[in-house]
Amino acid sequence: MDWKDKVVFLTGASSGIGEALAIELAKRGAVLGLLARREGMLMELARKCEELGATAWVFPCDVTDAAAVNDAAETMRRDFGHIDILIANAGIGGNNEETRSLQPDAVKKVIDINLIGAVNSVHAVLPQMLERGEGQLVAISSLAGFRGLPRSAAYCASKAGMTAFFESVRLDVQHKGVAVTIIQPGFIKTPLTAGRDAEMPYLMELEDALPKFISAIEKRKKFAAFPWQLATLVRAARIFPAWLYDAIAGKARYRE
Repeated sequence: MDWKDKVVFLTGASSGIGEALAIELAKRGAVLGLLARREGMLMELARKCEELGATAWVFPCDVTDAAAVNDAAETMRRDFGHIDILIANAGIGGNNEETRSLQPDAVKKVIDINLIGAVNSVHAVLPQMLERGEGQLVAISSLAGFRGLPRSAAYCASKAGMTAFFESVRLDVQHKGVAVTIIQPGFIKTPLTAGRDAEMPYLMELEDALPKFISAIEKRKKFAAFPWQLATLVRAARIFPAWLYDAIAGKARYRE
């Protein structure tokens, strides 16, 4: 893929995977619409991108605000004509006591940001992509969406829902010129995984994971899951009977 002047709408851009993707795509000449809640961090990221020669627009808003997300997308289309690629990356881990104890408001927050935020983002860009007969939707989901994990009910539910949502959308648009790519990473060193005492299997450095994200988008893959070792284990676990899965997964301490 030639990224030069591709218009990319990237949510959750201010840190972690989103920030790394923004900088990498800036190096490749993409036009970036950067969306996240933290305006100061977004402005600093835009400055870095522009120093690399890219054009970067900043939209400090929450993905749970459908009107704000739509307004941001409209601004990008007004200024650049269209949006080529949506990267729905905004997400939180919900790794706190309120969420782990299944307090409804805390669980709702995780699902609202991780799943409904992605729905809002798709709604803001997909109709115009279908009108053009061209575009790509990219979901940054997770291997945690395959089956439930201990102390992770809200996060697993949000990522399982995100994966199913994007797959369903793909079935609806696959013959209309719009590609849908679902990326399911395992553990990556980002602020989302920082501060955990437990060992996370096959933990990847962000710089090692970044080329895999870029490759999946460029090849317009339907699914991309990595690292391969953990992805293989997780996929195999889908066919485990419940008693066996409970015995194995019940011992996991990844969220501690």
